[in-house]
Amino acid sequence: MNLTVIIPAYNEADHISEILKRVQSTKLAKEIIIVDDASKDGTRDILTKMDGKKKVRIILHERNQGKGAAVVTGLKAAKGDVLLIQDADLEYNPRDYPVLLQPIEEGVADVVYGSRFLGGPHRVTMFWHLVANKLLTLMTNVLYNTILTDMETGYKVFRREVIDGMTIHAKRFNFEPEFTAKVLKRNHRIFEVPISFNPRDYSQGKKIKLRDAFEAVWTLLKYRFMD
Repeated sequence: MNLTVIIPAYNEADHISEILKRVQSTKLAKEIIIVDDASKDGTRDILTKMDGKKKVRIILHERNQGKGAAVVTGLKAAKGDVLLIQDADLEYNPRDYPVLLQPIEEGVADVVYGSRFLGGPHRVTMFWHLVANKLLTLMTNVLYNTILTDMETGYKVFRREVIDGMTIHAKRFNFEPEFTAKVLKRNHRIFEVPISFNPRDYSQGKKIKLRDAFEAVWTLLKYRFMD
């Protein structure tokens, strides 16, 4: 497979070098696109030195737009026939790439979600964040008649054809529900696989907020009843 890994980044100077090292160590990515969403902490300086080396392409946003906008920029620039979204922090570990890619390699899936709730090893923390994730996933299942366990996962892998003709409007963390809604309405084959998860808390720089949960609810409702 020709795999492109897309890494949206904002103020990740402490982690960006390490996550890139982990992605490269898998030796699976033919292309790594890092989209910096106008970081202010030195991330851009680090990334500029990486551009063009070891299959890495750097794209810089001149103003902060949000994770969703950074992902969309990466999707438009990607050349691979399989696309994988990788957060720039260290919550998700690229060592899970083989299990994420397997259903696509075997031809049984168009889209693979790495689920944090299927029994993989994980750090124990942030109960209310888990509750919010479970409720949003339940809402997705009720609205779209499916059985996902983790709609909000940051690990989403898919064939390029999945996004052909798909317009993503999301700018922030509402990328996850919008992408999920549109994939489900197109009847693509989705598999879930267990992944490891090492969540950081807000004192460590976690960015998603309560407002993002309300945006996710609205997004799920909106795309259930409109294109």
